[in-house]
Amino acid sequence: MVAVAVLQAFGAKGPLWLRRGPWAQLPARFCSGDLAGAGRRESDPRPTSARQLDGIRNIVLSNPKKRNALSLAMLKSLRSDILHDAESNDLKVIIISAEGPVFSSGHDLKELTEEQGRDYHAEVFQTCAEVMMLIRNHPVPVIAMVNGLATAAGCQLVASCDIAVASDKSSFTTPGVNIGLFCSTPGVALARAVPKKVALEMLFTGEPISAQEALLHGLLSKVVPEAQLQEETMRIARKIASLSRPVVSLGKATFYKQLPQDLGTAYYLTSQAMVDNLALRDGQEGITSFLQKRKPIWSHEPA
Repeated sequence: MVAVAVLQAFGAKGPLWLRRGPWAQLPARFCSGDLAGAGRRESDPRPTSARQLDGIRNIVLSNPKKRNALSLAMLKSLRSDILHDAESNDLKVIIISAEGPVFSSGHDLKELTEEQGRDYHAEVFQTCAEVMMLIRNHPVPVIAMVNGLATAAGCQLVASCDIAVASDKSSFTTPGVNIGLFCSTPGVALARAVPKKVALEMLFTGEPISAQEALLHGLLSKVVPEAQLQEETMRIARKIASLSRPVVSLGKATFYKQLPQDLGTAYYLTSQAMVDNLALRDGQEGITSFLQKRKPIWSHEPA
């Protein structure tokens, strides 16, 4: 199974997108069927929307009146949309975008007041961290499509995605220091996307960087005019969706596993992954089709 190969790439014993690290013993309500419903009233509109077509799942942050703040309800709704049918061969790639002029303003500060209490604050940050790790460990690539301001945890969300495409009017900032709340958790993803000194300047000053600066420093994959944003993002998504899911999944898992390793270990791990890749049905189909000078017919089957 491709799941086995991917799990071997990460050295895990269970589905990676369900691994909760230090928070493995979260309360049962975190694992209920209605992940999106937790933390919000039934009368409240769902803070995200999701639809899937031709292997591409579009998840939209849908609370522009609150600048798409990553409230606990928003985070749980996003988590539900990411987790839904993650094992399905019909899912090839995920796009995360937002309604309105702000991609996300970060955490909802009304949830971070003293009245909410330490336990609630811990739940907010633990859930946010889980969502970011789910993106990294998900078996399919996740693309951020950004058109506007991404602040604090919103910037963290962009940095956590595998690919990020933004309009030229977008900007990115980690301004928590200005209100007395240092962006420590956004700094985790930011420091893994941009050079250390760039990340620290953003964290220490809270000043924004433009889309072009974000591209220069590696936070973004591509910057395009606003009118071309959806077209370019969909072009990338369609290309990924046209490829073999098990091959892409194994490749993503292996890439992130080798990244922090020393050179020798990285080559050892990736050499093993190449052998595992050749054992996949689609690995052999790709080679055979190339030698026969025809287009591959992907089975999307793990073996």
